[in-house]
Formats: sequence, structure tokens, C-alpha cells
Amino acid sequence: SCRSGYGCADHFYESDTLLHSFQVLRKLLESPVTQDIICDVGMPIMHHNVRYNCRVLFLNRKILLIRPKMLMANYGNYRELRWFSPWNPLRQVEEYFLPRMIQEVTQQETVPFGDCVLSTNDTCISSEMCAELWHPRSPNIQMALDGVEIFTNSSASHHELRKADQRVNLVKSTTSKNGGIYLYANQRGCDGDRLYYDGCAMVAINGDVVAQGAQFSLDDVEVVTANLDLEDVRSYRGEVCHPNLDYEPKPCHRVKVDFSLSGADDIYLPTHQPITCRCHTAVEEISLGPACWLWDYLRRSGQAGFLLPLSGGVDSSSTACIVHSMCVLVHRAVQDGNSQVLEDVRRVVGDDSYHPQDPGELCGKIFTTCYMASENSSDDTCNRAKDLANQIGSTHMNINIDLAVKGMLGIFSMVTGKWPSFRANGGSHRENLALQNVQARIRMVLAYLFAQLSLWARGKPGGLLVLGSANVDESLTGYFTKYDCSSADINPIGGISKTDLKCFLLYCVEQFHLTALRGILEAPPTAELEPLTDGKVSQTDEADMGMTYTELSVIGRLRKISKCGPFSMFCKLIHMWKELLSPAEVAQKVKHFFRMYSVNRHKMTTATPSYHAESYSPDDNRFDLRPFLYNTRWSWQFRCIDNQVSEMAGSSQNQ
Repeated sequence: SCRSGYGCADHFYESDTLLHSFQVLRKLLESPVTQDIICDVGMPIMHHNVRYNCRVLFLNRKILLIRPKMLMANYGNYRELRWFSPWNPLRQVEEYFLPRMIQEVTQQETVPFGDCVLSTNDTCISSEMCAELWHPRSPNIQMALDGVEIFTNSSASHHELRKADQRVNLVKSTTSKNGGIYLYANQRGCDGDRLYYDGCAMVAINGDVVAQGAQFSLDDVEVVTANLDLEDVRSYRGEVCHPNLDYEPKPCHRVKVDFSLSGADDIYLPTHQPITCRCHTAVEEISLGPACWLWDYLRRSGQAGFLLPLSGGVDSSSTACIVHSMCVLVHRAVQDGNSQVLEDVRRVVGDDSYHPQDPGELCGKIFTTCYMASENSSDDTCNRAKDLANQIGSTHMNINIDLAVKGMLGIFSMVTGKWPSFRANGGSHRENLALQNVQARIRMVLAYLFAQLSLWARGKPGGLLVLGSANVDESLTGYFTKYDCSSADINPIGGISKTDLKCFLLYCVEQFHLTALRGILEAPPTAELEPLTDGKVSQTDEADMGMTYTELSVIGRLRKISKCGPFSMFCKLIHMWKELLSPAEVAQKVKHFFRMYSVNRHKMTTATPSYHAESYSPDDNRFDLRPFLYNTRWSWQFRCIDNQVSEMAGSSQNQ
């Protein structure tokens, strides 16, 4: 476990964070619960005026050693080097002078600090820390070769779609290569930001997982245990690792403790056998991860529920289904006797005697949806939104925004003497865009008004958190209005692709029996901001964007994961799409994307905080650090693409 948590960010600079971490450590040292247990906890520690991310091992009111992290996480969402220094001296140990509040409990003045391991009467134990497991030079390799048999890893590995099996495979391969026992604990819950830590603790031995915790759960604490035989480790290593044992250049510094993990009667205990690890499918992860994140956010925010502008499209319907999934999880936890969840539910709804009867009934108390119609809205989307709201059980409202839109345009007309027109009615592109944006922004203003006052109007206390519903592909291209309904308090789908969301809704049809989703999936995605043609939608998202959502997912992964600029992306796509598009058509797609991306990148600076679920997220906060003012002509890059297209055209003609 980690005393301060991993989400402190720049609070690690504050001396208060270090002080309070030691205060909690003292509580743990004094607690009778920790007696006769070797405890391994994490906390920031300053040694020689340098801040380190450390593991503290203690037993029976004595600190045994402090092990600072050696390999830092400094990529993706992590900026560990901003707050901590790595411990570079290999196998070097120094004295750390304990603060007085700890000395009073332990009666120790100094303890070992550095790259060291713990030797008990019957085995040898070492700590790894989070990202060290993922590193190509993981400390466990040399430690295993020097005889360390048990490894602990208290991790803060955030959830990302399709990532859980990577953790399992890392732990299995680590113990398969070197033998040994690996105790992997992972943080669970919202970090107060965009990440959700998804648990999934496990115990492994010699390449096999023998115990695994839940990946997604509303339980604050979960304990995973296993009975294992140290002789199995020794037998395994005696054959697999024996030829390599004499190559270890420098032995680990061992801190000895007069304590045994095993006893004389342990021979009668059965050992745990290998299990098949449970990894959720991507659609299950979408259903569970953001739902747990939303619940953690709601109960900690002090608000009374959520409000969602429900348009009847795939994106807002996905957000609604995630809230429904959250209600299913909460109801199930209460039914299973989770008193903490019940206490949180009662506080959220403002009723100390409340007991949820079913997920739909709970949904009606904490979830409000509203369809915001305009003269450009169709009856189809209105009916789809209403049908879905009825099936999930939300409190649903129909709101017409035409009066507000006309009021805003009336103010503009009174000042300028002009009244803008849609393109369909002879207006210019600028007029057409402005008329779409004013509708979208009024919806945002109304969403916050109803979030603040709708419970008050019903005679109930509290306010609601506004939920957003812009997907990762729209964020990538900027296909949304700045300060429209994409501007919300939090967004559970902002890191999920349109393709995955459609698969998720199909899953919800079967899992939650939400049949209204079938009509939503069959309808073309549309913003409904331009006039209807014969009462039908004339505007579609993919036509507006100039590419399909499937193409966007491919381009998004190439941009972020494969680190492609315009030219290298073009070079990859002419092979990936050679059966579908000519090199000239690929070039047009790439140029169009990068123009949209660069023109709209500024929108990400104000984007709603979103659940981080996808490795190609364009989140400007800490994951995707890039400028928001670009030369949108991309003169040099596009010239390289044009030259390559010309060369390819010339080569094909010569053949």
C-alpha cells in the first residue's frame, strides 16, 4: 500500500505530505493489527534533502529497511522524475536518521536505506515498485539470481482497455524465467484525476498465478491470500536457474531479521494450485471501469447525482449506459452486504433510511437525463432518448431550446442589424457554423442550470454533476463545439473510440436488456444542428469530418502510439489501405486529418476531464503534451507527401 497515494502530483513538493505520511506510518507501527506481520508500505521520504519514492518494511514496531525506487515511471500519464529522484547506487546502503515521532515508537535512531533485501530465518524477501516490473532491467532479475525468493510489488497501474493481461503476463514471465513467488498488489479507485486504478492483485509462483483479486470492484479493501511452499521455488530454480547463479557480480545487501514466515505445522497446510486468470473483454471493461470511476467520483464529490444531456445518439447513450452499469454495481454491492457502499448511497440521496430496491429505482434517484430539442431536431432522436431513459430508469425531461436561441440571436441582431442564416437558406459558411455553435453552447448553459436547480425544484437537497459525452475520436479531430455539451464536469467516454462504444452498446443490449439501443445503433451519427430536410436529418458526423470513425481510430493510434507525423503516417497507410485507397487518396485523408487536428487542437486545453481508457487519447492535461498553436499548412510535411505521391505515380506509369 502507499500512505500518501499516487495521485498527489505537485503536493509531493509540500512538506505537509511527507509529515502526514510519517504520521500515518506511526499509526501503523502502533496498531495491534500489524503485529507479527512483515508489512511493506509506500511513502515519500527525503534523504539528504533529496526526495525518494520508497518502500518501508517493518515488523513488530521496528523498521527493518527503507528501499527507494530505482527505476522511475516517466512516460504516458506519469511524471515521477518531476517529484522524485531515482536511487542510482547499485547494492549501496546508507543510514537513514528517523524523525523523532518514529523514534519514539521504534526506539531506533537509524535504519538501512538503499538497495537492500530482507533475510528472515527461512527465506529472502525483496520489494519491487510499480514500474520496475515493466522495465527491461527489472531489479527482480539480479535479485532472483542472488537468492531472493519472494518479491512484493505495491503498484499504481491505471486501467487502460486491453491492458490487464499485460500485467498478468509480466508477473507470470518474471517468475517463469527466474522462479520465485511474486505478490502483486495494485491500487484501486479514482486517483482524484483522470485515472482509475483497477486492482487485480495476484499471487504467482514459478510462472503460474495461484490467486487473483477482482479487477473492478466497489470494495475499498480486498485481501488476496495463498499458501505456498518455498521448497517448490528451490526445486524449480535448482533445475532452471542453477547454471546462471554464479554470474551474479555483487551480492545483495541483506538485512537480517529473527522471524520466520513458516512454522513446524505448515506441512499440514495444502498449497494453492494454478488458476486460469480472468481478464475481462474490452466491452466488459468499458461497462465496469468508467462505472467504478463515476461512483468513486460521485461519493467523494459531495454531489447528489448526475445530469446528462441525452441526444439519442451513440455517445450520450454510452454515457447513460455506463451510469446504469454503475447503478447495477452499487445495487449488487448493497445486496452483498457492503456497508460502506450503503452508507455512501444514503449520503448521496440524502436519506439515512434509504435502501435501493433495484438498479432502475436507484438510477431514478441519482440520474437525470434531458433531451434538448431545437427546430433542427427530429422526432426519431427524441423518441430514442425517451425510450432509453425509460429502460434505464433515469428521471427524464424534454427541453426546447428554440426560445433561448432566438433570444441570443435577437441580441446579436439588435446590436449589428443583421440576422444570420443557415447555408441551406442561403447563408455563408461562417453564418452556418455560428448558428450551429449557438445551439450547442446554449445546451451547455441549460445543462448547468438544470444541474444546479432541478433537485431544488423537486424539493430535494443537493446539486448534480454534469456528464459529458464526447468520444476520443471527436476530441482528436476537434469535432465538437468549444464550450458546448462536451464541456461538463467529467466525461466517462472521453478516452474511448466510437468503434469500441458501438460494441459496448451491443453488449448492453444483451447484458442489461436495453433494447432501445438497437435503434440508436442503426441510426447515422448526427449533431442535428442544421435544418432538417423533409423532417429528416440531412447532417451526419462522418460527412462533416470527411472520414469514417474506423479510419479515425487507425489514424489516432498511428499518431500517438506509433509516434507518426504526417509523412510517416502516409508511408504506413499506403500499405495498410492499399486495397481501399490510392496513394493520392491516402495523402488527401492524412492532410485533411492533420489540418483538422491542428486547427482544433486548442479545444483540448479546455476539454472536460475524461476517464483515461485509450492509449491514443489526445488529453492535453498530462498524457499528450503538444502545442495548441500550429502552422496548419504543414508546408514541409505535406510537400514531402506530395513528392512521394508523384514518385509513386511515375513508377507505376513506367511499369
